[in-house]
Amino acid sequence: MTIEAVIEQKLLSAFSPIHLDVINESHQHNVAPGSESHFKVIIVTDDFIGERLIKRHRAINSLLSIELAEKIHALALHTYTKDEWDKYYAENTPLSPKCLGGGKKSA
Repeated sequence: MTIEAVIEQKLLSAFSPIHLDVINESHQHNVAPGSESHFKVIIVTDDFIGERLIKRHRAINSLLSIELAEKIHALALHTYTKDEWDKYYAENTPLSPKCLGGGKKSA
């Protein structure tokens, strides 16, 4: 099973999301072709109602702790309730930051 599929399966089981995108962004980084090391997750679930952003991210990081320790180099999280998604982000999901390739700094 791919890392992308593992992430998707775990998030679907834990949160029953209304909307879920797991996007392998590894091709945008300085890694070998076919790598699964950089991901963006967009998850919309009412499980996040009343939860601060840090608690949402901690819940996902905890759920994916093995993958983060062993396989994933970068994980961009975009976590929303249905109301937040409908009001602010459905048509304008934030982009992941550009990779600076290790020790490189932006100009």
